[in-house]
Amino acid sequence: MPVNNHIAARADEIAAWRQDFHRHPELMYDLDRTSAAVADKLRAFGCDEVITGIGRTGVVGIVRGKGDGPLIGLRADMDALPILEKTGAAYASQTPGKMHACGHDGHTAMLLGAARHLAETRAFSGTVVLIFQPAEEGGAGAKAMIDDGLFARFPVREVYGMHNLPGLDVGRFAMRPGGIMASADHIEIVVDGRGAHAARPNQGVDVVLTGAAIVMALQQIVSRNVDPLEAAVVSIAMFHAGEADNVLPPSATLVGTARTLDQGVRAQLRERIRQVAEGVAAAYGATATVSFKEGYPVTSNHADQVAFAAEVASEVAGASEVDAAAPPLMAAEDFAYMLEEKPGAYIFIGNGPSAGLHHPQYDFDDAAIPYGASYWVRLVERALPLTA
Repeated sequence: MPVNNHIAARADEIAAWRQDFHRHPELMYDLDRTSAAVADKLRAFGCDEVITGIGRTGVVGIVRGKGDGPLIGLRADMDALPILEKTGAAYASQTPGKMHACGHDGHTAMLLGAARHLAETRAFSGTVVLIFQPAEEGGAGAKAMIDDGLFARFPVREVYGMHNLPGLDVGRFAMRPGGIMASADHIEIVVDGRGAHAARPNQGVDVVLTGAAIVMALQQIVSRNVDPLEAAVVSIAMFHAGEADNVLPPSATLVGTARTLDQGVRAQLRERIRQVAEGVAAAYGATATVSFKEGYPVTSNHADQVAFAAEVASEVAGASEVDAAAPPLMAAEDFAYMLEEKPGAYIFIGNGPSAGLHHPQYDFDDAAIPYGASYWVRLVERALPLTA
């Protein structure tokens, strides 16, 4: 089965929904307009149930097939980013400082397109749980929906997610079993020394020099402590110290992230970051206080569901357009929480040669819509086949 003809015929309409979401971006859990628009469309499509307010502003649509069967979940994220858009598109954000720079507008539109087709045809046995999630961008909206009873109320057998990927051609899909996206933990290191005049550094303990040494030393953790066959990255992205060019400040703060695709390595990074920071600081006569804030866990796909997703994607795009052993990304994704609760697969769909995710010139490619919506429809029809 190639791209679904009915969905292809409606691609322009689905793209119009996407562009409307793009014009009106909303952040984190503050998705009143977006959630209401999604819920209104699901009701208009004839979904059997539309539930709002799960995980604060999450929306769930229920479509029951023509026969009895299990439940499966399909998830799209809805939130935008606090970025000033620079695409110049006719449908560019009308809210300065907010934009859909990650394609969640496209994800939402594709799942809505599939929802309408599934509600019209119901060519499956079982129940589809359409999950429209808030706050993927740092707010752990997936966890909020789970904590609010998502899977207790709708005990899906498995759950699937999809994200666009710049650099992958439109019409192509990519996936892999195991870790496909990394965990991301927040690091904060406060270095305390003794302030002094810049002309008399010997009278102080230089926290800028100490902090710089810590930044450099942290890089050896990945190169010399982590197994070379494992993936890890430690990045210090902020260094705050001082207010004058002739005063050595008494303290400095380093902030960054630690990322990996393995839970064991995740624990190892935390231990070594603390040891290295404290040890280097002591060598310079300073002290370092290290704190971690646990971020999203590893997005770890289940092998059986990845193999199934690859079969479905091959039916839509052709086997040559599906990479079932794609390299992972070291960015993080809160669909990880859903995969910790239920078997499932998180896959990528091509967005062509666009600007990168979270870039002010990024835009979702509407040409991907027929492929993504068709994938969702075919996945349901294959996972929940009609019974005689």
